[in-house]
Amino acid sequence: MHPASHTPGHRTSRPSLRRDPDFLRLWAGQTASQFGAQAVQVVLPLVAVVSLHADAGELGVLRAVEQAPILLLSLLAGAWADRRRTRTVMVAADIGRALALAAVPVAYLLGVLGLPALLVAAALTGVGSVFFDVAYQASLVRLVDRGLLMRGNSALEGSRSAAQIGGPALGGALVSVFAPPLAVVTGAALFALSSLSICRIRRRERVLAPFKGRPRVLREIGEGLRFVARDPALRAVGLASALFQFSLAALMTVYLLFLPRELGLSGAEVGLALAATGPGAVLGSLLAAKLPERLGYGPVLVGAAVLADGVMLGVPALPGAGALVLPALMAVNFFFGTFGQLVNVTVMSVRQAVTPVRIQARVVATINFAGMGLTPFGSLLGGFLATAWGLRTSLLLTAVALALSPAFMALSPLSRLGRHLPAAEPGQSAEGPAYAGE
Repeated sequence: MHPASHTPGHRTSRPSLRRDPDFLRLWAGQTASQFGAQAVQVVLPLVAVVSLHADAGELGVLRAVEQAPILLLSLLAGAWADRRRTRTVMVAADIGRALALAAVPVAYLLGVLGLPALLVAAALTGVGSVFFDVAYQASLVRLVDRGLLMRGNSALEGSRSAAQIGGPALGGALVSVFAPPLAVVTGAALFALSSLSICRIRRRERVLAPFKGRPRVLREIGEGLRFVARDPALRAVGLASALFQFSLAALMTVYLLFLPRELGLSGAEVGLALAATGPGAVLGSLLAAKLPERLGYGPVLVGAAVLADGVMLGVPALPGAGALVLPALMAVNFFFGTFGQLVNVTVMSVRQAVTPVRIQARVVATINFAGMGLTPFGSLLGGFLATAWGLRTSLLLTAVALALSPAFMALSPLSRLGRHLPAAEPGQSAEGPAYAGE
């Protein structure tokens, strides 16, 4: 990999993201979508735990079903999105998620809501999330020039951070006021708003000609897999992400039971504790726009990962009651949000910089497949540990497992990245020959 070149002339010619209507429409839609996703991550488990009285194993299954599409569909979603307008993919995903979630309160009002119906809604929501996440991360590269990637990522991740503030708090508050199944309608409404904003993007995208036949799809998927496997930085990102996401999925399954059952928090307090991640993530997004270029991408990645994952070790030590429990949880989540978001934005910018435009969606999908494909198994493991060993012990074990990711990053090529974004290897064309308009 070679440092990206920076020239004064290029810098002065950069357009402003604040004046780009298509970027603003993407940002607004992604913000609404992230608010919906964050609210649903709180509300659906609380529907299972509070309304359906699910145990630890059933909650683990619910979370695994929602995450399973990442393992099953990420690679296909990447190949599909590379040959479609990302706007089309995002709008379809939003509408699908809105309809799936809207069915939950309808089933509740009809008296037929049970765990099977909730599992179906979670699975369909997970499918939509796979396609939306792949498409929106690839869309930025098609909308802005390379010199604005870090700023664009910072803005998009900042909106995700804002959603982490309002989404869980909104979900927890609605659950405390209304029956949990009725609170699900919030996510459906936010996904609908997202689709309305994104469908107004007018810029025509250059996309690869649509593939024909199954063998071509497999070749497209194989190209993405080989590209990630050959690039040292992308390979390290995928492996580090796999370690982190597997451990985090196990931890969060235990965590969502630990807060109400071990610490006695109400639905609103659970939402408030989780929402504290948001202000920290806003700070992390701001730091990501400056720190990597000053301290180096490698040191920032490793240092921030150590700090973010290490703070979670303090959660199992919290007492079961007391006035300081909620503030302590909020402090932990704020710290985790700050440095976790710093890692997220930095990794995203590195990935986009070393990947040609024509293969962006497939690289996103490959890394999502490698990184998040194990999350269903992590969720199931979390449910098993909570049942077999209790909540506090299981939370400690899963928090310790999080430390594997920064340890791997410290030993990988990522730790040696300098103060400039790496560039694609020479000979890697950013534009393939088979583009077609839509």
